[in-house]
Amino acid sequence: MGLDMYLTAKRYVSEYREEDKPLHEKVKALEVPAALGKVNRYETEAAYWRKANQIHNWFVQNVQDGEDECRPHYVSVTNLRELLEACKEVLADHDKAEDLLPVQEGFFFGSYEYDDWYFEQIQDTIQQLERILSVPESELANWDFEYQSSW
Repeated sequence: MGLDMYLTAKRYVSEYREEDKPLHEKVKALEVPAALGKVNRYETEAAYWRKANQIHNWFVQNVQDGEDECRPHYVSVTNLRELLEACKEVLADHDKAEDLLPVQEGFFFGSYEYDDWYFEQIQDTIQQLERILSVPESELANWDFEYQSSW
């Protein structure tokens, strides 16, 4: 029980686009009952956090228009870069933490202190976002991202 946070990457795969044909063949090979239709989308868990309330707060403020609810919200690659930059700034200068990535209280949201755990979560976020953003820009453009929390 508590704050779980997911960044999902989704990609539509078309049997008609030349660059999608290798992926479409893999998707087509999946065992899905014909009555359910055809599989044409990849979905992956691109990033996951647990009780990283400062990261959740960033998504609420910058992606969800201040509305803290447990439903999916579109996240642009620009959003991911902005979050990465904020995390790097906070890690480089801990005094910026309260301004750039403030904690958010909530039901079992974890610690509200700017302590070692807080900065470990920032470092973890940097690693996850750098991995995602290391995908070549031309390939990254084919993916849609969504953030969703559960608490």
